Amino acid sequence: MMRSFAKWHIWLAWLVGVPILMWTVTGLVMVAKPIEEVRGNHLRKDVTEQALPSDTQIAITLPADSTKPVRAVTTQVERGETVTRIAYMDGTSDRFRADGGRMSPLTDIEARLLVAERIAGGDQVTETNHFAADEVPLDFRRPEPVWQVALADGTHVYVGTETGAIEAVRTRWWRVFDFVWGLHIMDLQEREDTHHPTLIAFAILSVLGSLLGCILMFRRRKARPGPAA
Repeated sequence: MMRSFAKWHIWLAWLVGVPILMWTVTGLVMVAKPIEEVRGNHLRKDVTEQALPSDTQIAITLPADSTKPVRAVTTQVERGETVTRIAYMDGTSDRFRADGGRMSPLTDIEARLLVAERIAGGDQVTETNHFAADEVPLDFRRPEPVWQVALADGTHVYVGTETGAIEAVRTRWWRVFDFVWGLHIMDLQEREDTHHPTLIAFAILSVLGSLLGCILMFRRRKARPGPAA
């Protein structure tokens, strides 16, 4: 029986050796840096929000045909202007001035100013690109329109054209992390599916190979003959 186990162990090792090595290497890369640094949180400046004046009055009237459920309503001062943001349950949002007037989508100039104010090195912009909700890059992966502000160090800062807020910070290391994560879960296309037949099959085979290896550790070995007298 041990001989059969040994044969199966060898064949399984040939089959799952590469995935096991890949899982180990990608796991090492993913823990090489703190997750907060991977997410770019260290680049976000600690900006104190300006308090609203005590006499602030806000009047907002939504269109009569608006039936979208509201998730949250927030009001704050942004670059000297009082802005009320209404976030809807479907992920969209609107911005209004204090007088109730609807604000137009964020421009690339406004996006650059926001990044320069809120992100370390945000004044070193190489280019800006606008993406519709159904055309966002792989390193953003949220169905909402955004400005991509590319910085000199390779960081991509995504600013919502509707929300007027920084939605994500993607450093070069984040993109490396994202790629090895896709390898780790064997889903390089979407990098989201952690439950699919290929991954489950290789995981089961790897477990079986490891169990056989543990069993073979207890195999009795014949004593080698000593040197002739």
